[in-house]
Amino acid sequence: MAKQLHARAWLLLLLGWISIIHANAQGYLKADGKKIVNGQGEEVILRGMGLGGWMLQEGYMLRTGDVAGQQHVIRAKIQELIGPEKTADFYSAWLSNHTRKVDIDSMAAWGFNSVRLAMHYNLYTLPVEQEPVKGQNTWLEQGFAMTDSLLAWCKANNMYLILDLHAAPGGQGNDLNISDRDPNLPSLWESEENQQKTVALWRKLAERYADEPWLGAYDIINEPNWGFTDPADKNGCNEKQNEPLRKLMVDITKAIREVDQKHIIIIEGNCWGNNYSGVLPTWDNNMVLSFHKYWNYNNQEAIQGWLEHRDKYNVPIWLGETGENSNVWFTQAISLVERNGIGWCWWPLKKMGFNNPLEVKVDPGYQKILDFWKGKGPKPEAAEAYQALMQQAENTKLENCLYHKGVVDAMFRQVQTTETKPFNSNAVTAGTTLHAVDYDLGRNGYAYFDKDTANYYISTGGGRTPWNKGHVYRNDGVDIEDGPDGYYVSSFEEGEWLQYTLTVPKKGNYHLRLWVAADHKNGKVAVLPNGTETPKAIAVPNTGGTENWQAVHIENVPLMQGKNVLRVRAVSGEFNLRSIQFEKGGKAVKRKSGLKSGK
Repeated sequence: MAKQLHARAWLLLLLGWISIIHANAQGYLKADGKKIVNGQGEEVILRGMGLGGWMLQEGYMLRTGDVAGQQHVIRAKIQELIGPEKTADFYSAWLSNHTRKVDIDSMAAWGFNSVRLAMHYNLYTLPVEQEPVKGQNTWLEQGFAMTDSLLAWCKANNMYLILDLHAAPGGQGNDLNISDRDPNLPSLWESEENQQKTVALWRKLAERYADEPWLGAYDIINEPNWGFTDPADKNGCNEKQNEPLRKLMVDITKAIREVDQKHIIIIEGNCWGNNYSGVLPTWDNNMVLSFHKYWNYNNQEAIQGWLEHRDKYNVPIWLGETGENSNVWFTQAISLVERNGIGWCWWPLKKMGFNNPLEVKVDPGYQKILDFWKGKGPKPEAAEAYQALMQQAENTKLENCLYHKGVVDAMFRQVQTTETKPFNSNAVTAGTTLHAVDYDLGRNGYAYFDKDTANYYISTGGGRTPWNKGHVYRNDGVDIEDGPDGYYVSSFEEGEWLQYTLTVPKKGNYHLRLWVAADHKNGKVAVLPNGTETPKAIAVPNTGGTENWQAVHIENVPLMQGKNVLRVRAVSGEFNLRSIQFEKGGKAVKRKSGLKSGK
């Protein structure tokens, strides 16, 4: 027995050393011509997620955008409610809960191989206005300790960590929210002290992480957006020279290289990272160009300019930030860049919204605070507000979030295949109720068909075009809303359909009861089992309201034993669909309308 235990101990030790050797064998990422490669010279396609909302809150992520966009404004409003000490409690809980090892473990399990940390400089050093000695830098351990922990979690999962200075000292643009900029104070570009602090911070970070191979890269300034020569060009989209931007990035590079010769340096152009006029050519042999992509078409033309930069300057390119769209758009965008040998990083992992892997639930008490701030409700008592805010911080924990598996499926599996898979395990017997919103996982045109699929407003030149009217539960084009009886498919219109993969224990004819609602009488619905193309259409009645539910009956639907694929199609008109009930044998049981019944 002792020998067995001894052998087991040696085996565990050996496995541990193999793991360490494997991790070290991967080596540092580096730029090799037009590719990013690891220490073995193997090309690495980065598939990453940005940790927005953790170190740096943006108003839209907390649903405060219309009353408080920048983090310092959000914090001030919270402090007005609960005082400075309890505000500090809230932010301490937020930073502790929002991103933990379980988040990184989960991302690794889903398929991500990298993480982009959106850093706020004020967790690492004091603002220049608060420095006890003018021109000196006070270093704060909190930000470095948080980064150390995150890097350890990434290393444990063989994931690369990319450091992204999302909020630079003074703020790097006129889009105030993304950098927590206070327009009443000098910006990064208006203050030599802010620039020197930025350079010093990067030198400090590089010195600390110079010997960390799982530290993937330094993304030195996120989304600069500043009109250097023309104040009317607020975000720098028409800048031709960008001299201050290039100079600062060159200075940062020099400071990093004084202490770290190994790590990739990622640069971004003006105009939210995309205007490189005057910035190129590159000035370092281990550099990557980042571009950001939102709300435009996913065709070759959309990235052609970046491919030309890659070829002209023989430098890798990386889609450093993107997202905030539909599952259709996600699959399209990832397919586009990966077939062109470009890695990517999505934004963000979690927020109070539905089009990301994790959705932070809104506490009712926090909603009362939002209502007060927006002039829609009374001011909550300090104790009540404090409790609600602490609960909201608790809600950011992964286990308390809503996991949107369809988003992850769209980013990984759907990029590789048009095959569908069940959203839930749909075992159908007599009496089974299938929720309409639980249609299959898969691409538009395969798991479902909807006419509105994504937001392309940058390409179309119009306003933002929502692809989902309800903005709840799932992130496809299928319109889903939350009613008193739960989620339902809304605005189900002519030509659209939903597919359900079912498991049936026994072959036979089933009677289906579809629970529908409509405020007009021109709709028709049909059920298509296992590839049927000529179904009988059933009229959808006017139920007297879009949430007044009534059953329509479809008899003798043949289902096979085992796997079946059932499609429900809107043949004409427009109506809402809540659920499908299955009955077997005999005629379908007729019920009175029973509005609001039949869940």
